[in-house]
Amino acid sequence: MSRTLDYAKELIRRPSVTPEDEGCQDWMIEKLEALGFRCETLWFEEVRNLWARRGDAGPLFVFAGHTDVVPTGAVRQWRHDPFVPTEENGQLYGRGAADMKGSIAAMMVAVEDFVAAHPDHAGSIGFLITADEEGPSVNGTVKVVEALQARGEAIDYCLVGEPSSTDTVGDVIKNGRRGSLGAVLTVNGVQGHVAYPHLARNPVHDAAPALAELAATEWDRGNDFFPATSFQISNINAGTGATNVIPGTCEVVFNFRFSTELTEEELRRRTEAVLDKHGLDYQIEWKLSGQPFLTDRGALVDATVAAIRDVTGRDTELSTAGGTSDGRFIAPTGAQVVELGPVNATIHKVDEHTDIANLDTLTHIYHRLLQNLLGNLLGVGPR
Repeated sequence: MSRTLDYAKELIRRPSVTPEDEGCQDWMIEKLEALGFRCETLWFEEVRNLWARRGDAGPLFVFAGHTDVVPTGAVRQWRHDPFVPTEENGQLYGRGAADMKGSIAAMMVAVEDFVAAHPDHAGSIGFLITADEEGPSVNGTVKVVEALQARGEAIDYCLVGEPSSTDTVGDVIKNGRRGSLGAVLTVNGVQGHVAYPHLARNPVHDAAPALAELAATEWDRGNDFFPATSFQISNINAGTGATNVIPGTCEVVFNFRFSTELTEEELRRRTEAVLDKHGLDYQIEWKLSGQPFLTDRGALVDATVAAIRDVTGRDTELSTAGGTSDGRFIAPTGAQVVELGPVNATIHKVDEHTDIANLDTLTHIYHRLLQNLLGNLLGVGPR
């Protein structure tokens, strides 16, 4: 049995549904301290976070990830208990196998092997691990980054172990993410009887033309790195449940996934201009979940692409598609950030699983990346 598989199983059997950690970080600390890491447990409200560092010199390369997982849903729908790691037909089943306990296992083994080979490696290696990635993400990575900045500890390179791959490990890496701007729009009307519409005002009818215009708007055309900005309505709620009552309010929840062609301020201004043009009586609450970020070709991207090619023999695709990740909190500090992890086909699903052989491949890629970035500084890079 490979150590990576063994470690992944050890983590999966801990039911760390967000924001719980269930001892995952204690398990990591025991192993990291044995390698000479200085480990700190950082609590922000109910969320446990881990910052671990080996070395004091730069550059500082950090593995970032999360020990929390999403809820399982109805356990009876799973073929195997989601917290009993199970091997079947070359696959490892369990909640977190792909997102992202498999990645953490690969990180740990890669670091163990690298430190064994290079105990006096150049630079520093860090781990930034949270139990608040699958939840609100307000007391996790963002707070750890703030604490590090307050004491002048700067991350140079960061690999986030999110499941970035599409068909096989390493075929896609994320070198950026779109921004995410959400809103809750409340359109006010006048409640009344459907038989007497002249005595009421229907906020659903009022909102519909404005929403149609927002949905049809071309916000931008994207650029060489990002697809065009997307506007999507996720929820519309109105009414009392009765069939003969015109509602008094209509609530609309929507989200922008936006490129670097636009700013948060531009999106707010253009949206509110449309709402005003249609004469709506409304209130709107905005929430920025993350700015778009991009790590262009440079030391980290080039080293990651080379590591994938060295291990798998294939070229990788650089992508900024998909949802947000905790990389959005790390990139604004000036760090170069990429995301590389297992295939994402089953994440958050019933019967989540990952290919066991791919876990070992991922471990080898992470190890080669450490050699490319830190080993080469001592002239002991890949041979």
